[in-house]
Amino acid sequence: MHKLLTDNPGEQMLLLGNEAIARGAIEAGVAFTSTYPGTPSSEISLQFFQMSQECDLYFEYSTNEKTAFEVAAAAANSNVRSMCMMKHVGLNVAADGLMTLAYIGVKAGMIVLTADDPFMFSSQNEQDNRIYARLAGLPMLEPSSIQDAKDMIPYAFDLSEKLQEPVIFRTTTRINHSSGIVKLGKIKPRVTKGNYTKDPLNHVPVPAVARKLHVKLLKNLDTAQGIAEKSEFNIVEGKGKWGIICNGVSYNYVRDAVTDLDIADSARVLRLGFSHPMPDTLILNFLKACEKVLIVEEGEPVMEEAVKAMAQEEGITLPIKGKGEGLLTRLYEFSPAQVENVIAGYFGVPYEPKEAVDLSDIPEIPQRPPTLCAGCSHRATYHEINKAVEELGVETIYPTDIGCYTLGLLPPLSTADFLVCMGSSAGTAGGFSQVTDKKVIAFIGDSTFFHSGIPGLINGVFNNHNFTLVILDNGITAMTGHQPHPGVDMKQFNMEGYGQVSIEAVVRAIGVPHVAVIKPNKVKKSIEAIKEAINFKGISVIISQEPCVLYAKALKLTKQRPFEVTDKCKNHRDCMNYLACPAFYVWNERIKIDPNLCTGCAVCAQICPENAILPLKKKKVPA
Repeated sequence: MHKLLTDNPGEQMLLLGNEAIARGAIEAGVAFTSTYPGTPSSEISLQFFQMSQECDLYFEYSTNEKTAFEVAAAAANSNVRSMCMMKHVGLNVAADGLMTLAYIGVKAGMIVLTADDPFMFSSQNEQDNRIYARLAGLPMLEPSSIQDAKDMIPYAFDLSEKLQEPVIFRTTTRINHSSGIVKLGKIKPRVTKGNYTKDPLNHVPVPAVARKLHVKLLKNLDTAQGIAEKSEFNIVEGKGKWGIICNGVSYNYVRDAVTDLDIADSARVLRLGFSHPMPDTLILNFLKACEKVLIVEEGEPVMEEAVKAMAQEEGITLPIKGKGEGLLTRLYEFSPAQVENVIAGYFGVPYEPKEAVDLSDIPEIPQRPPTLCAGCSHRATYHEINKAVEELGVETIYPTDIGCYTLGLLPPLSTADFLVCMGSSAGTAGGFSQVTDKKVIAFIGDSTFFHSGIPGLINGVFNNHNFTLVILDNGITAMTGHQPHPGVDMKQFNMEGYGQVSIEAVVRAIGVPHVAVIKPNKVKKSIEAIKEAINFKGISVIISQEPCVLYAKALKLTKQRPFEVTDKCKNHRDCMNYLACPAFYVWNERIKIDPNLCTGCAVCAQICPENAILPLKKKKVPA
C-alpha cells in the first residue's frame, strides 16, 4: 500500500513537502486530480499517479495546465472535490479559465496549486503568483512548514466549499522540496461520482450573466476577508514594539533571527498563512502596537504595498519598510543569514555575522554546467542539424522551447537562439521567417508540442510561413521525471484504457506539406533528410524519434554495449568537439570513454574520421 494511504491518525511520518501536500489532499477526501508536470510541483502529481492505481482516486496527466484546470473545474462543479497542480508559469497557461471560474464558482472544494520557484532553480522566470490571487479575486493560502503544507490542504477544501470558489494554494521550492516530520490526520471518505445541475444563467458568463457574477465574487471576497481575520493560519507572536510581518518560508527565517538576535522581548511577528484577502483588522491592530515594522517576503512587495496602503487609509504613521537598498531584495530566495542581517540593521540591533568557514585549503570545485545525458538523442539531432546547415552554407536562427533539449543552448551544439515560453518555438519561428532572410529552424519536444506547439504550427501553415520545425520525440515527458503525454504508449506503464496520439498523423492532418521522420542515431541518413527539409520552401517538419535514453534504460528497452576509443585514434577529437557527450574524458591528452556512462548509441563512432571508436569487447564490459 502507498504510504500516503496509511489510515492511522496520529502517526508521524517523514515526508517531502510535496508528499505532505498530497497527503493533505487525501485526508480532505480529494477524488479528482489533474496536472501538467512542472518542477517544483511534479512530485505531488507522482504521488497521486501512484495512489490512483491502488484506490478509487482519479488522476490524469493533462495535455497542458489549462486543460488540467478545466477538467478539475468541471469535477468541482459536479460536486466532486478536485485539485490541479502546476508550477508558477503553468498558471499563466491556466489563467484564462481561472479568471472566469472565479466568477462562476464551484460546488465542491477545488484547489489550484501553484508552485513558485524563487531563484529559478528550474524555471525561466521567478514570477510571484500571489498577484494572481489579487487579480482573480480569489482566496490564497501559503504554508510555512511541511506540517503546514499538509494541514492547510483540508482547510483550503473546506474554505473553497464555504465560499463556493476555487482556492489558490501557493508554495515555493523551499517548501516543495524540503522534508519534515508530519503528524497524520484522519482520511475523509472520497466522493468519486457527482451530479451536475444545469444552471446556464450562472454558469455561462455571457456579459449579462458575468456582470451579476462579478458582484457575487466581490461579496465572496468580503466574506473571505472576515474568515481570514480569524484564521488559525494567521498568527501573532511576541509583544514588543518592533513588528515583523512575514509569509511562507520567510516565517522560519524570521523566527530564527528573533532567537539568534535575542529580541523576543522587543519584537512581535505576524505570520500570514491565509494571505489573500489580507486580514485588514488584524494587520491594523498589529501596526497600532508597533513603533516600526519590517515586511519580510520573498519576491514582489505584495504585502508591503498593501500594508502601507492600510496604514495610510487608517492614518497610522510609522516606518514600514521591506524592499529597498540596504533592506530585502526582490531577487531570488532569501537565506536565514540574509534575513537576520536585515532585521538587525533595520531595528538597530548589535549583530556580528558568523565568521565564514575557512575554505582556503580546499581546492576549487570543478564547474559542471548542465548537459544532455550521455546517449541523449537530442545531441545527435543537434549535431546533424549543424552538419546539414554547414554543408548547405545557410545562415540560421534557432527558436527553441522548454524541455531537456533547451540545453542545446550550450557549445558545441549551440542550437538555441530564442525562447519565450512553452510552445513558443513554432510561433516565433513564423515571425522570424517573415522579417529576416535567414533559415529558421525551430525545436520543440514531444510533450511541449502537445502542450502548446500545435497552434503555432497551424498558424505557420495558414500564413504560409517558411521555417523548419524539428519535433524531438523521445517518447516521454523527460525533463520533469518521465511522465506520460498523449503520444505515449501507456502499455509501457502496464496501464490499459488509454489512447495514443500520433505526432506524425497530427502534423500531416494540419496540412504540413513536407514531413520527414528520422532516427537520429543513424547519422548519415538523418543529415540527408534534414537537408531536404531545410531546402523546402514553406513549412517543413522533421520528427526525430528515439526514446529518452534514461527512460529506455528503466524499461530495459536497450541492450547496447558501451564503446571505446581504440589505438586507431589520431586525436582529431571530432567526437569531443562536435558532440561533447559526458561519457568522454581526457586522460594523458587522449580521448577516453567512460564505459559506465556510455549507452552504446554509436553516434560518436559514426562521426569518427578514423573509425577508431568501436564496441567494447564483452570481456572488458564492467559489471
